[in-house]
Amino acid sequence: MGGFWNAAASERLKLAKSPIWLIVLISPLLSLLIGLFTNLEEVPLEEQGRVLLSSMASLHAMLLMPIITGILSAFVCRYEHAGGGWKQLLSLPVSRTSLYLAKLTVVALLLLGSQLLFAGAAVVAFQYQGIPGGLPWGLILSSALSGWVACFPLAALQLWASTMWSSFAAPLAVNVMLTLPNILIVNSAKYGPFYPWAQPMLLMLSNGTMDFGSFTVPFSTLLLTVGGSFAVFLLGGLIYFRRKEI
Repeated sequence: MGGFWNAAASERLKLAKSPIWLIVLISPLLSLLIGLFTNLEEVPLEEQGRVLLSSMASLHAMLLMPIITGILSAFVCRYEHAGGGWKQLLSLPVSRTSLYLAKLTVVALLLLGSQLLFAGAAVVAFQYQGIPGGLPWGLILSSALSGWVACFPLAALQLWASTMWSSFAAPLAVNVMLTLPNILIVNSAKYGPFYPWAQPMLLMLSNGTMDFGSFTVPFSTLLLTVGGSFAVFLLGGLIYFRRKEI
């Protein structure tokens, strides 16, 4: 267990002076702008909160969060791919399992930071728009945390790809190409819940106003598919990393 915490501390030090923190801010800031400029004049009062949150979460969860997850996963492996970094890192008295889980934990914490900032942006937008009935803290936090959990499978898959490919750009390019079909796949109740790039949007909007395609899938079913795919990708990536020749 000590090896994990040492590895996590090492990852934190490597990222402390990097521009990766700016990446965490991008999507919440864009979501805030969407929330401030969303027109709710023709929306019934009782639905304004859900419509506003859905408007903010759509771009954030459909495109930006999957892309950011890929960037963060590639970034935590960037230093090791340069100048024989893997050999230096694996020469330390820390197990490969601890190293891999430390990197995944760092990615998860950065994604959590982005989701909490999104929740903060939603609070500001709700106050600015003057939504009646007070702040729906339960709706905002459940949406943000559900989206965070939904990113776990994608983070595990992207970390697996990033440890496999020495190129920083290759896994990012593949990630972007697989994110773009979200526009169509999220409408499919058959395929949407099983598509890792669509899962953040499905869970974030599961309490929203949209009611078509995959949004009719029960929340428990979405959680089951997310948990199952996360277990598969985590196990696959961990087995590959433990056997990886450096």
